[in-house]
Amino acid sequence: MFFRPSLLILLAALALAHPAHAAEPVVATVEHGAKVPSTFDEYTTAAEQLVDEALSYLGIRYRFGGTSPATGFDCSGLVLNVFRNAVGLDLPRTASEMASVGDKIGKKDLKPGDLVFFNTMRRTFSHVGIYLGDGKFVHAPSSGGKVRVENISTAYWAKRFNGARRLLDEEPLGLSAQVMGAR
Repeated sequence: MFFRPSLLILLAALALAHPAHAAEPVVATVEHGAKVPSTFDEYTTAAEQLVDEALSYLGIRYRFGGTSPATGFDCSGLVLNVFRNAVGLDLPRTASEMASVGDKIGKKDLKPGDLVFFNTMRRTFSHVGIYLGDGKFVHAPSSGGKVRVENISTAYWAKRFNGARRLLDEEPLGLSAQVMGAR
């Protein structure tokens, strides 16, 4: 009999020392001025990766049907390679097929990483590049050219601009829902 009440007293003392209720939520504190990652930061990180990857190919020669920095790029081959290497997204092979994925956006809404399309061969969406920001885009021009940066507002490109698509979104994964559905 003596052992039983002692055990009960011991258990009661332990229960008071460590109550059996749900643990309190952990509250994270952030130092003043510290950067807290947000959904927008994730978007800009993906866009930055795309821009950096695209710029790493400056000077690579144009090659019709090319998809490799070793042998050269055509416009869609460059875009395909950049998106695959920077964000792990496999795009369709041609500029006109790429124009059917992502979210359609206006010229005034362009952000780094958006695809920009041009009519350079008397047909819509015959050329594609990647918007860099500040009115600039990177692309693989026609035969004899090399991957380079151009101003989208020059007369030649402004006249031929066909539209733009956003493949990145301000979603946590950084890819627009339409692109994710196309995977």
